[in-house]
Amino acid sequence: MEQKNIRTSVLISTYNWPEALKRSVGGMLSQTVMPGEIVIADDGSGPGTAAVIDSLRAESPVPIIHVWQEDRGFRKSMILNKAIARMTGDYVLQIDGDVIPSRHFVSDHLELAERGFFVCGSRVRLSPEVTRRVLSDEHFRPTLFNMPLSFAANSLRSRLLRHWMATRYGRRIDHLRGCNMAFWRDDLIRVNGFNEDLTQWGHEDGEIAFRLHFAGVGKKSLKMGGCVYHLYHPEASRSGEQRHLDELERVKQGRISRCDNGIDKYLKQ
Repeated sequence: MEQKNIRTSVLISTYNWPEALKRSVGGMLSQTVMPGEIVIADDGSGPGTAAVIDSLRAESPVPIIHVWQEDRGFRKSMILNKAIARMTGDYVLQIDGDVIPSRHFVSDHLELAERGFFVCGSRVRLSPEVTRRVLSDEHFRPTLFNMPLSFAANSLRSRLLRHWMATRYGRRIDHLRGCNMAFWRDDLIRVNGFNEDLTQWGHEDGEIAFRLHFAGVGKKSLKMGGCVYHLYHPEASRSGEQRHLDELERVKQGRISRCDNGIDKYLKQ
């Protein structure tokens, strides 16, 4: 499918880290191929985040939509659904607000966009020192020389290898990172979006990937292109992880393709 025929919406989730969000959205505004719109899913951030978004709107050539909900604890799945419901694009490129997309992120993802597939991309985890430099100097860019060697390969680009690896690498369904994924919006709606019964950290990405799989949507991996640079931060609490793992296992065992508590309540009738 020709890239020009796909209207893209970038989905960025965030919570109370406006400095990182500024760099994340800034990376989207420096793409070699621009998305159609940027939709920010804000799980209850304070006024600092809104101020950053307003300043970014002033320089953005594409619409930036801020979808906010009150802070009532971790409700990422809910705010993602609300944001997807507001989108106008056909293809959703999902990242987190603590990653910076590489310059060819959109272009490389669109190369692999194909009906009947969702796509999982790669990340490069930055060290605390490089993260500090990224946040303090807007002109500083991560390079092969300042990133951990174990992640360096994820930042390489090769069109030939990108296409060759698409259906050969990472074939396990939950071999993925929610900070770098792409979906057809109507596929997300078909499985009723993210599962809002998952109200703690983790595995909402793997859970929806399995539901898409059971709905007949294939998986591709985006390697050798389209990576994101993950800013360092302390790990989130995993105190409620087992509840999510139990739900994931229920989906796998029951081959469930649609969740009950999802996006449908936000869609226009």
